[in-house]
Amino acid sequence: MQTSHASIVGTFTRCLAACMLVAAMPSARAAGRPDCHIGSYRLADGSLVDIGPGGDEGTYRWTRFDGITGLLHPSTSKAWISTRGWTNYEDGITVSFPNCAAGSVDFNGVPGHRITFDVRDVAFKSHGVTLVGRLIMPKGIDKVPVVVLVHGSEHSSALSSPGVLSTLQRLLPAEGIGVFAYDKRGTGKSGGHYTQDFELLAADAVVAVGEARRLAGARLGRIGFWGGSEGGWVAPIAANRVHVDFVIVCFGLAVDVIDEDQEEVELQMREKGYSPAVIAQARQVARAAENVFVDDFKHGFRQLDEMRAKYGGARWYKDVHGDFAWFVLGHPDAQLRKEAKEFDWHTPFYYDPMATLRADRTPQLWILGGEDYEAPSAATSRRIKSLIFAGLPFTLAYYPHAEHGMTLFETEADGTRVSTRYVPGYFALIRDFARSGRLRGTYGDAEITRARRGSRPASAAARRSGMVLSDHAGSSDDGADHERHDGSG
Repeated sequence: MQTSHASIVGTFTRCLAACMLVAAMPSARAAGRPDCHIGSYRLADGSLVDIGPGGDEGTYRWTRFDGITGLLHPSTSKAWISTRGWTNYEDGITVSFPNCAAGSVDFNGVPGHRITFDVRDVAFKSHGVTLVGRLIMPKGIDKVPVVVLVHGSEHSSALSSPGVLSTLQRLLPAEGIGVFAYDKRGTGKSGGHYTQDFELLAADAVVAVGEARRLAGARLGRIGFWGGSEGGWVAPIAANRVHVDFVIVCFGLAVDVIDEDQEEVELQMREKGYSPAVIAQARQVARAAENVFVDDFKHGFRQLDEMRAKYGGARWYKDVHGDFAWFVLGHPDAQLRKEAKEFDWHTPFYYDPMATLRADRTPQLWILGGEDYEAPSAATSRRIKSLIFAGLPFTLAYYPHAEHGMTLFETEADGTRVSTRYVPGYFALIRDFARSGRLRGTYGDAEITRARRGSRPASAAARRSGMVLSDHAGSSDDGADHERHDGSG
């Protein structure tokens, strides 16, 4: 489990806690934090470093394009002191801002200057609500690719909260890639209610692509989606509805939500050394908890109580966790019923992503981690490979030692995972696939399974047209498409 890095983890019940925390925190501007610190900087040695908001008030997170990262803390001197990754250990790096307003930085003895971008803010309508977004483009007049960022399940703002969504909005433009980010409905400055309705979120993503096209105008080259975690379910649905040039899915899933929870339980129990027989019992317990969640805390309590009575005294029972089973198991029935309305998110627990993926002809890059607790990758990796072997234009980049968020980690004595850095090559993978749809060379220790020659992407004319294939509400002439989108086709 990551510590301090959990803002990018797309888990159900942690989202509720995160929402409460964000609401209680003062904004960076209200706390007096000078915004001039935040930006991507080109250093005198030619390298790139991004400095964004930190997870703790009064801190900043720096991230280099190679994935090395740390958290900056104020000190008694003018320099900021860095701790490695998401750990509490100082790494010897100091950063100062000799003239913050002018955009100068001294990164561990190497001077640099903040990169300026063309930035346009926009409010746009999507299916009954107003969404707020931002296009960040490299300076110049040349055509550039644009990546539309699709949220995970977090409640936080894509435009102002710390995390990888924030970092990508500066790192990619610094590398010549435009970014369109927006607060999904019910988060940040956007209207509406928070939801996990993949169909509705995909409909919003389609509208967001249209806004990105409009704002980029003559400078638009290629355009596509980046979807992280839950966004890995949403972005492919959107790509089946509007022509884009690419989809990049990071730490996403090609299984349904319930399978995700079951896989998490199995992986976690196996890593704790339990036998196959115990793991099978743990999955039974998790299934009972999942059924209560699926039925909106209205049904399933008899089976849940039977599981509690049968296995509650077992040594392993306390270790049954999963994505949301742990929350159900850890609370009495009356409390669960009372809190049911807090989880009315319209989650499609049994949505089958494979039907959508089989129907998709958009080139896709899937970036997965072999140590991902939150979105276990074994089944998803096998399924993406099966699509590649079937001739679909998919590419898989598999990092065997990465966890959720594509970070490496250390394990403390109590079993807690603490992230140390992003995996080498992660940001370069995103940049290169957005640029051309092709990967060149190596990307750290990623195991790359490339699309087969002769794969069938959408036609260039169709991609250029930006034609919408269907919309959320549906119409009389696109029913077959909707059957594929919702997994029933």
